[in-house]
Amino acid sequence: MSGELSRVLGPLEAEVMQAMWAAPRPVSVRAVLDRLNTGRGAPLAYTTVMTVMARLAEKDILRRELNGRGYLYEAIAADAAAIAVRNVVRDFGEGAIAGFVDEARADPNLRRQLERLLRDEP
Repeated sequence: MSGELSRVLGPLEAEVMQAMWAAPRPVSVRAVLDRLNTGRGAPLAYTTVMTVMARLAEKDILRRELNGRGYLYEAIAADAAAIAVRNVVRDFGEGAIAGFVDEARADPNLRRQLERLLRDEP
């Protein structure tokens, strides 16, 4: 997964997301910082990790909720593919969705997969 993740996020963003996916519940910047700095030669600064997490929240990859004077964060995107889809839709909007539909119309296998996934949705 780290290879896929490095195609859609920068190196530190990818490290943060790995830590977020490993977290069993919403976590603070401090908790992520402590996890990232474990075994690391030169430790990351709190403000560096805080900025990365805030930017991931702005990109709708993380959700944050005010908790006292800070925030608790949790992953919205389930994996690298979900992040890639969010990026494409954010950057290209309806055109990206229309392009995907065109691809599905042209490819019977993709169309069947899409139809199957749509039927499985609650």
